[in-house]
Amino acid sequence: MTTTIASWNINSVRFRIDIVQQFLREESPDILCLQETKVIDGDFPAAPFRALGYDHVIIHGQRMHHGVAIISRVPIVEDDRLDWQANGEARHVGVRLPNGVRLENVYVPAGGDVPDREVNPKFGQKLDFIQRMTDWSAALDMPTILTGDFNIAPLECDVWSHKQLIDVVSHTPIEIEALARMQAAHGWVDLGRRFIPAPGRCFTWWSYRAKDWEASDRGRRLDHMWASPAIADTARAHRVCEPCRSWLKPSDHVPIVTEFDF
Repeated sequence: MTTTIASWNINSVRFRIDIVQQFLREESPDILCLQETKVIDGDFPAAPFRALGYDHVIIHGQRMHHGVAIISRVPIVEDDRLDWQANGEARHVGVRLPNGVRLENVYVPAGGDVPDREVNPKFGQKLDFIQRMTDWSAALDMPTILTGDFNIAPLECDVWSHKQLIDVVSHTPIEIEALARMQAAHGWVDLGRRFIPAPGRCFTWWSYRAKDWEASDRGRRLDHMWASPAIADTARAHRVCEPCRSWLKPSDHVPIVTEFDF
């Protein structure tokens, strides 16, 4: 049996519901994790998902900003909503799959523009968020898949220019080191780079600022799919759906999809 899990920072699920439906029809994942849904729970557009056979909808929303959701064709049970931001922002939701595996969907804060917590409190909040995830990772005692928008591109080949972005938030040494500590705390396996080894192309985000994102190709790998060591070998394939960046009213992120043998 194969279970396919997708993750996508959609940057407003209501505004982009048409391309979400297009993605589900074309790729047909069993489970879709969404970040930055930008909608309160009562206004979440569940009907279009159920019309496509995605009857299980677990949402953690918030007005205007943030928000995460897990949409599934297979039964899922809500497991947790963790406040790694420590201020009530809707940035995480977790579920249990029928086989007992936990699936955690996270939207890590972007962290502002200045990589200095004294000058830019948002950067400090991001680092603290990662530290709370690190503490949680160290205590995990069951097979888990962690996916979402991490807002960190850890490898030199995860950005269009390491030299030009080394001091830019999302690729600074302090963020990269924090993410490495989190990975080590549980032995997380980065499935993106297992299947697309460095320095292979693996961008998942391109800024709206570029007039022609494809021509300039200034991408970053901000979206990730990680697995506990106990289940990492059940992953059979991983891909980045880069063509979605050219769809009508696109998100600045594209979906990532991993196939698991369970």
